[in-house]
Amino acid sequence: MEQTEYHNPVLLKQTVDGLAIKSDGVYVDVTFGGGGHSREILKRLGPDGKLFAFDQDKDALDNAIDDERFTLINENFRFIKRFLRFHGVKKVDGILGDFGVSSHQFDVAERGFSTRFEADLDMRMNQSGALSAFEVVNKYDEAGLRKMFLGYGELRNAPKLARAIVGARKENPIKTSSELKEVLSPFLPKHKEHKILAQIYQAIRIEVNQEIDALKEFLMQTVELLEKDGRISLISYHSLEDRLVKRFIRSGMFEGEPEKDMYGNVSVPFKKVGKLIVPEQEEIKENNRARSAKLRIAERV
Repeated sequence: MEQTEYHNPVLLKQTVDGLAIKSDGVYVDVTFGGGGHSREILKRLGPDGKLFAFDQDKDALDNAIDDERFTLINENFRFIKRFLRFHGVKKVDGILGDFGVSSHQFDVAERGFSTRFEADLDMRMNQSGALSAFEVVNKYDEAGLRKMFLGYGELRNAPKLARAIVGARKENPIKTSSELKEVLSPFLPKHKEHKILAQIYQAIRIEVNQEIDALKEFLMQTVELLEKDGRISLISYHSLEDRLVKRFIRSGMFEGEPEKDMYGNVSVPFKKVGKLIVPEQEEIKENNRARSAKLRIAERV
C-alpha cells in the first residue's frame, strides 16, 4: 500500500481503478493530502498524461511530487473550474476526491481537529481562513449553534448544547478543547462520550470549513468539466457527504427530482458505475480511519 506519514490513502486501488485511466488523459485529485492517490494515478499515466491536484492546506505543499506531468494547486476544490482554466484546462477525463480530514490534520495537536489532544479551538483546513472553531463557539448566537449541531452533527440534544455554550461563554471565552469538553460534560455520558464528542467536533469542523457548501459547489462543476465517459471516483466519510454524493450521481441534483420530458424520460448527467465500495476488514485493521469510508464511482453521459 502507498503509505506516507502524512496520510494513509483509503481504498487506494479501488478509487484509482474507478477512474479507468487513459494513458494520455487529464485527471484531477481534488484532495491531494499526502499524495498517495496522486502517485498511483501518475503510475498509470503515460508521458503525455496530466495530473492536477488541489489542497487548501499549506502543509500538503511539502508533499508535492517532482514530475513534469504534475501540478499542485494550493486552493479549495470548490474553485476547481476557475483554477483549471487558469492552467488552460477546460475539460478533464476523471476527478478523484477523498473527502474528510487527513491523518496529518488529525495527528497535529495544535490544529485542533482531534478530540484526543488539548489544543486551542481552530479546525481550519486552510490555516489562513478567517473563521476558526474559536469564532464559531464564541460568536455564533444560540440559534446558529443549535442549527449547526443539529444539521452537521445530527445531535438530537442540539438545543441543550447550544444553550450550555452560550451560558458558559458569558463568564469567560471558551478557548481550548478541554474547556469546551468541560462545558459540555453534562451531555457526555461515559459510555457514549467519544461518539458524541466526535459528532460535536464534526459539526464545528464542517461549519468552520464550509464543507457541505464546498462539496455542492464542486459537484455541480464536475458536470461541465468532465468529458463524455469521464469518471468521478469519490470517497465520503459521513452520512451528510455520502447522501449528497449519492443523490447527485442519481439525479444531478441535491433536492427534488429531475424533470421528465413529454415521454416520461429524465436527463441526468451521470450514470452509476458498479456498486458502493467499502474497505475490507484487512484495510480497516491497518488503518482504522478507513472504517467509515464509502466509495462511489460514476461516468459522465
